[in-house]
Amino acid sequence: MARAATTTDAFNAVAEPRRRQILDVLAGGERPVNDLVRLLGLRQPQVSKHLRVLRQVGVVDVRDAGRQRLYRLNGSALKPIHDWVKQYENSWSERFDRLDVVLAQLQDEERHDGGNGEQRDREGDAADG
Repeated sequence: MARAATTTDAFNAVAEPRRRQILDVLAGGERPVNDLVRLLGLRQPQVSKHLRVLRQVGVVDVRDAGRQRLYRLNGSALKPIHDWVKQYENSWSERFDRLDVVLAQLQDEERHDGGNGEQRDREGDAADG
């Protein structure tokens, strides 16, 4: 199956790490392209190319401010990604809850052990050596 063009949707557009870096910067507020170039350490043509892709899918908006063009994040265009990831949130929460139970059990064992577990570990190491 052929790979979809990067300009078809937000999923494909943000699959590229540099574009995610641009979005991270723009999450802090609008910026001119020169700021993005400086902050990301990329060449201006690269940044402009990535901004064009992000604009085509609607994730980034641009406005003219005098002689500058300011780019800003359009968070609502990222909603499909949020909605997709959200469906996994229950699974993650359940796993973290189970991990919390295991951690609490280990902490209880350590408290009841009174530090003897550490002593036993050292004795075991001495016997192995």
